[in-house]
Amino acid sequence: MKMNIIAVYNKKEDKILMCLRKKEPYKGLYNLVGGKVEENETGLESAYRELQEESGITKEDIVLTHLMTCNYQMSNNELQVYIGKLKKEVKVVEEVNKLYWIDASENFFDMSKYAGEGIIGHIIEQVKLYKDKLLKEIDE
Repeated sequence: MKMNIIAVYNKKEDKILMCLRKKEPYKGLYNLVGGKVEENETGLESAYRELQEESGITKEDIVLTHLMTCNYQMSNNELQVYIGKLKKEVKVVEEVNKLYWIDASENFFDMSKYAGEGIIGHIIEQVKLYKDKLLKEIDE
């Protein structure tokens, strides 16, 4: 199964949009927004669709960049990771899960608080490593 998650930074780059999961997997934990890639849909199309469905953020509000893809061989899952920075402040609209702007300096490796067995921490650290390149691409 192909899935995606999107790390959305606010315009100041000091907050990351997250949802508080209402159901399994990861019920009660914070997670990045995202969802399943549908048939006949590219990963990027899916990321924009899921982002709009879950938060109301549209292509006009943000430019997404494909950061990485994780393949989980045991479960036959593919996780596509996208990153974006808002062009302007927007009011988010919740679909199912409550949305929060979490401080970007949080310890996203804290598995008692964040979903994904540490993957969110890994994603945020990758963003830090390549921030200049990523934000340059996003801002263009």
